[in-house]
Amino acid sequence: MREPNRRAAPMLIVGCVIFGLGSLIVKFVPVGAYAIAFWRLAVAAVIFWALSRFFGQKLPKSRQALRCALLSGAFLGFDLALWHESIYAVGPGISTLLNSLQIFFLSAIGFFFFGERLGKMQLLSLVMAVAGVALIASPEFGNNQNAGWGFASGIVSGAMLALSMVFVRKTHQAEATALFPMMLLVSLGGMVALVLPMLLLDSGNLYPTTLRDAGLILVYGAVMQCFAWGLIAYAIPLLSLSLTGLLLLSEPVAALVIDYFWLDKPINGLQWGGALLTLAAIYLGSVDN
Repeated sequence: MREPNRRAAPMLIVGCVIFGLGSLIVKFVPVGAYAIAFWRLAVAAVIFWALSRFFGQKLPKSRQALRCALLSGAFLGFDLALWHESIYAVGPGISTLLNSLQIFFLSAIGFFFFGERLGKMQLLSLVMAVAGVALIASPEFGNNQNAGWGFASGIVSGAMLALSMVFVRKTHQAEATALFPMMLLVSLGGMVALVLPMLLLDSGNLYPTTLRDAGLILVYGAVMQCFAWGLIAYAIPLLSLSLTGLLLLSEPVAALVIDYFWLDKPINGLQWGGALLTLAAIYLGSVDN
């Protein structure tokens, strides 16, 4: 195996784990779900603008490419905000696991809009995922009055993430676009989409009120949105599809471990079983061609 490929797997794991650690910032910084998503993307926009200028990468000239990149950002903004809402309601572990169900929304979009066929393994994985989520949900609904909203927002966040990925693909179909300008446009699109819901829903907690909270939001934007995503984006093309699908599961696993051991969230045996079943379903759904 070539040296870059040997580095790719640990880089992917590190990127996913750092992504999962971002849920802790969301949990402990008293800024609204939409507002903290806005500030995360604002920090990222500044960084990607600077990187675009430094490396001389230009924005796409095609209007369709610009529209698609901005739409991808709008869906990403709502993905982040709804994921944050799910974190507040059911904790980082379950919310990150629900967000990872985006693989099934991608499959559905491919089937209904792009004529892609679903394999037997993908259909099996979908049944497994539904069963796994049901096992996780049943105890949660019994002892958490916010469980309904937590599961709904977590699952819809996965759908928003899938749509964001679709429009990244459509951007490249319209015009080949360099990485940093693409992510700059995605960040700007997300910021624009979040302004109104942020002002309406988070008017009482729009801004960080302490230097600590402001610093954590800077970390959230720079480290989770830029650095961790960069590691993942670098590593994925260097690895096989099956290994990529397996290693991407390190993000929800890390979030579940954090939830249980660090945040003392009660997760019983039935829920652990459902989590393992859902993780297996996500893996199978990601590697079937």
